[in-house]
Amino acid sequence: MNTITQHLNSRRDFLALTTATVVGVALTGCNRGERPDRITLAVSTQTNPFFVQLINGAETEAEAQDIELNVQDASDDAARQADQIATAITQDVDVVIVNPTDSDAVSVSVEALNEAGIPAIAVDRDATSGELASFVASDNVAGGTQAARTLAEALGKKGEVIVIQGVPGSSASRDRGKGFTDGIKEFPDITIAAQQTANFDRAEGLDVATNLMQAHPEAVGIFCENDEMALGAVEALGARAGKEVFVVGFDGTVEGVQAVADGSMLATIAQQPEELGKQAVLEAIKLIRGDQAAPEVSVDVVTVTEENVGDYQ
Repeated sequence: MNTITQHLNSRRDFLALTTATVVGVALTGCNRGERPDRITLAVSTQTNPFFVQLINGAETEAEAQDIELNVQDASDDAARQADQIATAITQDVDVVIVNPTDSDAVSVSVEALNEAGIPAIAVDRDATSGELASFVASDNVAGGTQAARTLAEALGKKGEVIVIQGVPGSSASRDRGKGFTDGIKEFPDITIAAQQTANFDRAEGLDVATNLMQAHPEAVGIFCENDEMALGAVEALGARAGKEVFVVGFDGTVEGVQAVADGSMLATIAQQPEELGKQAVLEAIKLIRGDQAAPEVSVDVVTVTEENVGDYQ
């Protein structure tokens, strides 16, 4: 995700202040007494398997490190997530890890954490403003470009394609879309016939794919900004999926990888959600212990196709 380098310089300056704050808290106790170290993990949703895997990775590492991890689910509601982070501030937790429902909306909460002296770490999706101690994410722009090239090769470098977008305002959707759009420009005989949001949701992906394919029956490729929407698109296509129309998803979820193995999906750009969760907790623990967190942690993505799908099942 190329926003992964977007605020690097400002965050380096902030890290010195954050580290000093954490050290001060460790020395004074900050009225926390002998209670265990506490991290709040505020996720956008648990209905998406990707984020369930991310949480699993975070919980496993927190347990291994004897850290108390409190998971909060915003159910894709930015206002609810803001309330959850406000509660974390009143509870005086040590670190907040946030997977934003909306990169713009969460910025107010990040700024509130800054005011409270509580380090904030973003995972998978960035915050537009406010200072983060660390940002842990996949390179979504590069992944979008990989998706474009994989789809283009399957189409013989020509034809019409459709793009089904994720949650508007989320950095993951913006970056994956940018990567795909920039990547597809390398193929002048391929045009994007239509694009529409389906909010990273499978049912919405099915509906949007159905409607867009009816409006653009000549389309021979679909890029979906996550696997859930891709699986919805596959359902909408029926027997045409993988034969007449090629679908590329993003995330590398269990069902997405299986669809690649079955041939109904051409490819998925596989993230490592459990590794994202693990790395976010590890950066939080650095801060709790008075060490400096890495400003940016990039977790690799890989294109999963029929050639290598066995390695990811």
